[in-house]
Amino acid sequence: MARMSRNKGKVGEREVAALLREHGFEGARGVQYQGGRDSADVVGLPGFHIEVKRAETFSAYKALEQAVADSAGTGTPVVFHRSNSRQWIVVLNADSFLDLVKEKPSP
Repeated sequence: MARMSRNKGKVGEREVAALLREHGFEGARGVQYQGGRDSADVVGLPGFHIEVKRAETFSAYKALEQAVADSAGTGTPVVFHRSNSRQWIVVLNADSFLDLVKEKPSP
């Protein structure tokens, strides 16, 4: 991976960790604690395996496949993605999303 791309990835991981902290979670870069190739990019959202993609070109299926493969049943695989001058979005499979909606209390 090119140095600039690697740095952009680290910055993205820090941004997502900060976003989690802003919302009351204990977000941190995963490599700081686990360090393995299959470890989550960001930890601190219980029950989720987070991959971070900070890129202009983005393949949702490819990124989600990586998250699924790396999660190895450790949590629901999700991908946080942001391109330049855009807000963060989250990609997860429809079954996982619908399971989350089912668990959410009614207003």
